[in-house]
Amino acid sequence: MTTIKEFRAELNQAVIGREKEFDLMLIALLQQGHVLLESVPGSGKTMMAKSFANAFKGNFKRVQFTPDVLPSDVTGIRYFNPQSQEFVLKAGPIQTNILLADEINRATPRTQSSLLESMEEKQVTIDGETLALPNPFMVIATQNPIESQQGTFPLPAAQLDRFLFKLTIDYPTFEEEHEILRQYGNKPGEIKTSGIVDADTVKQWASEAGQVNVHEDIERYILKIVRATREHPFLDLGLSSRAALAILQATRAYAYLQGRDYATPDDVKAILPPAALHRMELSTEGVLTKKIEDVLNEITKSITAPLEATV
Repeated sequence: MTTIKEFRAELNQAVIGREKEFDLMLIALLQQGHVLLESVPGSGKTMMAKSFANAFKGNFKRVQFTPDVLPSDVTGIRYFNPQSQEFVLKAGPIQTNILLADEINRATPRTQSSLLESMEEKQVTIDGETLALPNPFMVIATQNPIESQQGTFPLPAAQLDRFLFKLTIDYPTFEEEHEILRQYGNKPGEIKTSGIVDADTVKQWASEAGQVNVHEDIERYILKIVRATREHPFLDLGLSSRAALAILQATRAYAYLQGRDYATPDDVKAILPPAALHRMELSTEGVLTKKIEDVLNEITKSITAPLEATV
């Protein structure tokens, strides 16, 4: 059986300088979570998603979102077959293990909302019939932040809250970009990963990650951070109970990737920004004086982390 170390190595050799992002995407896969990738055009969002999916021996489908994409184009449709004189169910691309929702903010709110049931309950309802989605199931969505006023529909808070992580992809370093030119100069866009992990292996990893011990003090530490966001004067929207559960699940899986069977406060701090920032909204006063990252940092620093000895 392929080890998780070998899977991570397969991903990291394919895309330069994205080790942290791939680890977070792997955490999302283990926890049946979803990832929103945001960056400027040409920074490798789609290539990351395709490379990640290609290393997994499951089904992968991609939907290129535009304003004319309908909910049925994603979830599926029941149509009348004149030959058999019966209604036939045609499953949509949502029936897959990994779905790439490319440029999700170009879809209309109606189409965006068609993903809500699937992302939360791992099922889809078509004309009253509910169908379970494959296990594992993961949505990797991309969006471009610089075109927010050009025919796009920003994701509402309810949709953002369904994503375990939002990853902002920065520009690579000079050395990393030089290596990208050397490796991909002749074959831009080439996907270098190969399928080395099947669904059963992922389920085994997920089961092992679920056994990671999270001490009660760590749980209380997470809750103190979550509740502090609800009371902060510069935030109109703090973290929900779903967010608290997401932080706990991500902390457990992050510790598992580090090779430990217990979680630490540093594990919480490592996954907190990508798990929390997209679920928070600044108040009117906050927008004028603060960055949301600064508010989260202030909250984290104001709460004393439990001692390692208690873990």
